[in-house]
Amino acid sequence: MNERDSSTHDQSPILHRIPLTVRRSLPNPAALVRRRNESSQETGRTASPEHDPIVRCAVYAHGRIVSHDAPFREASRIAKESDGFVWMGMHEPTAREFEAIAEEFGLHPLAVEDAIVAHQRPKLERYDDTLFLVLKTCRYVEHETLTASSQVIATSEVMVFLGRNFVITVRHGDFGELGEMRRRLEHEDNKLLELGPAAVMYAVADTIVDRYLDVANAVEVDLDELEESVFSPNRTQDASRIYQLKRELLELKRAVSPLAVPLQTLSTQPVPLVPEPIRESGTAVADHLSRVHDTVRARADLLSSILQASIARLSLSENEDMRKITSWAAIFAVPTAVAGIYGMNFDFMPELHWKFGYPAVILVIVIICLLLYRGFKRSHWL
Repeated sequence: MNERDSSTHDQSPILHRIPLTVRRSLPNPAALVRRRNESSQETGRTASPEHDPIVRCAVYAHGRIVSHDAPFREASRIAKESDGFVWMGMHEPTAREFEAIAEEFGLHPLAVEDAIVAHQRPKLERYDDTLFLVLKTCRYVEHETLTASSQVIATSEVMVFLGRNFVITVRHGDFGELGEMRRRLEHEDNKLLELGPAAVMYAVADTIVDRYLDVANAVEVDLDELEESVFSPNRTQDASRIYQLKRELLELKRAVSPLAVPLQTLSTQPVPLVPEPIRESGTAVADHLSRVHDTVRARADLLSSILQASIARLSLSENEDMRKITSWAAIFAVPTAVAGIYGMNFDFMPELHWKFGYPAVILVIVIICLLLYRGFKRSHWL
């Protein structure tokens, strides 16, 4: 079993410790992030002097701010002295930028790698005395009209490192809700911060799950527009738009569904670093996620029904076209047949030399065509 398989092969025993023999064989975090930095240089993601991945680093003790924006090493020292914790927010750090932070807080190299590379499924892993939680964020992309190429849902990621005296959030992509969440906890709900860094992790999860429901409700507007278009009297081509919205809704489902297991684990199983009051709050977050999952599934089912209705209507429309074509072909077959018969160059044909023969034949053709047209009209073929 390789190193990654020993810690990520199964989501159910997430909280089991990695065997000691495996941990001893793992590389030093600093060595790993240095190797990751070399690969990031090859892809163009290198640290620049102007870029600071640390959005904010503050220290909290007993629900109050002890230090606002101290350097992370000083913040770590203050947190230990004041029996508090460090809350550090980061945005898309490179391996070089994350190296010193990983060493200071003793972050596991595999978790550091996941936080740098991103593109992970929602999951929960335990590395020694640290929990590592991955969450996918979703945002509704505003658009005037849904087309076959419209982006409806944009996804990004948030990783959370949780230790005894620190919590580090690493954000990838455009998700600006964490700053507002921090301000709310500091000024309106600072009692939650008294419960320690685990409270921050649950607040992050709760904020992201709330956005899931907002996105699902926003998608309902596009569903209503598609449904109205499919059942409108005018003929429309909606299949490509329905498939596009179905693909976009799948992005939301990929963010919601895998998160159920980690949240259920945190809320139902005793976890070091997570006190009992936090687990009780986590049950509400897990229930909220379950409701979101049901909502997303209902939207997907409705979208499938709209797609089936669109295909059925398209098939019915094609049948109507075929009936019209068949009706007009039958009507035009009458003059074609008569003209074909009288086009034969025989000397002896009925009414060939009668002076009223031509208008009589034309009259018969018109009468037969009118009778056929009336019959097809009554049967709704025309």
